[in-house]
Amino acid sequence: MDHTLDLHAVRAQFPGLSRSLSDQTCAFFDGPAGSQTPQRVVDAVCHYLQHTNANHGAPFCTSRESDELLDRAHHRLAEFLGAENGECIAFGANMTTLTFALSRTLARTWNPGDEIIVTQLDHDANVTPWVTAAAEAGAVVHHLGVDFDDCTLRMDEFQSLLNPRTRLLAVGLASNATGTINPVAEMTRQAHAVGALVFADAVHFAPHRLIDFQALGVDLLACSAYKFFGPHLGILCGRQELLQQLTPDKLRPASDDLPDKWMTGTQNHEGIAGTAAAVDYLASLASNAIPTTQPRAVLQSAFDAIQSHEHQLLEQLLAGLAELPELRVWGITDVQRLEDRVPTISCTWPQHNPQRLSEQLAAEGLYVWAGNHYALPFTEAAGLEPDGTLRVGLLHYNTAAEVDRLLRALGNLA
Repeated sequence: MDHTLDLHAVRAQFPGLSRSLSDQTCAFFDGPAGSQTPQRVVDAVCHYLQHTNANHGAPFCTSRESDELLDRAHHRLAEFLGAENGECIAFGANMTTLTFALSRTLARTWNPGDEIIVTQLDHDANVTPWVTAAAEAGAVVHHLGVDFDDCTLRMDEFQSLLNPRTRLLAVGLASNATGTINPVAEMTRQAHAVGALVFADAVHFAPHRLIDFQALGVDLLACSAYKFFGPHLGILCGRQELLQQLTPDKLRPASDDLPDKWMTGTQNHEGIAGTAAAVDYLASLASNAIPTTQPRAVLQSAFDAIQSHEHQLLEQLLAGLAELPELRVWGITDVQRLEDRVPTISCTWPQHNPQRLSEQLAAEGLYVWAGNHYALPFTEAAGLEPDGTLRVGLLHYNTAAEVDRLLRALGNLA
C-alpha cells in the first residue's frame, strides 16, 4: 500500500525540532544517540505524574488506574515487538542495565568450557555484559569478525564457530555505527540447531523497521524507548517459557509471576506511560485504510512509510558524500542494497578530525556525533581508535532540505 509521510504534520508534533541557532532551524542528525519526542509522549508522562502517580498493587483509585495504564503498556509493547503477550515484556532502566542483569542470570546456567559468540559489529552493551558473565562462569568467548569492505558480519566464520558447546549468540539487529542490518533470523536458525540461545540487541533497529520477535525466532531481545521517540527506558522481551524458567536476581517479597519477576524494584511508571505513547505515535503514521483492530498491520503500514522516506534521504546523502574527495563511508553504499541497512552513516575523512568536524557542524546548527558511539568493538577492529567516526543518523522527521544543508556544509569544509 502506497503511503507517504506528511512531513509538515510529523514535524509539527516534535517541539524539539523548532530549536534554532542564529536564525536557522537546527537539523537533528543525532537520532542514533537518542531521538526527539513528540508532544503526545510529553503529555503522557505529565498526565501520569499529575493524575495517576501511585505505586503498584494498592486498592485505591490512583494505584488501580496506574496498574491499568501499566498493563496496557505491556500489551502495547508486545504488539510493537511482535511478542506473544504483555507478560513477555519487562521494563528497566535502559538496555545496558537489563542486559547486565540478564547476563548474570544466564551465566548461572553455563559451565566451564561452554562457549558464547559476540560480534565486532555490536554496541558494547551487547558485548561486555556477556564477556564479563562468561569470565565468571569460565566460559569461552568468540568475537565474530567483520568484512570491512561493506561492514557485514563474516558468515563463514560464524558457521565455523558454532558447535555443540555454544550456549549463546549475542547479535544486533542493526549496527549503530555502520547501519548494517544483520541476518539475525538465519543466524538464529543455525544457533538453535546446535542448542544455543540467541539474544538480539534491537536498539538501533527499532526506529527504522518493524521488529517481529516471533518471526526472528530469537529467545530474548532488548531495545530502548528513547531511540524510538519515547522516554529514557529499556525494554526486555523474551519467550514466555524461557522467562518463566530462568531465575533472575530479585527481592524476596517480589512476585514470581511474569513480568514482575524481571522488573526489579519500583519502575519508572511515567516513563512506561510515555513509551506506550511513543508506540501510539508511530501507529498514527499508518494509512487510514488499515483497521485499528489490526495493530500489527497498522504498525507495519507506519514503518513502510518511514522506510520509504528514509530510503530517499539515504540515497540523497550517499550521493552527496560520494562527491567529497577522500571521504570514506563505512558500510553498504550500493543503492541496490539499501534493504540491508538503516540510514545511519559513519564516515572518516583523512584531513578532518571527527570531533572537530562535529563541532564545526554544530556551530551551523547541524547536530551530528563523533567518536566510537559505544560501538567500541567495531572501531577497535577497524583501527579507528581513538578518534572514531563522524556519524550522521537520519530519522523519519528529517528532510531533504536538511540533508542538502549538511552536504553544503561538508562541501565548504572540503
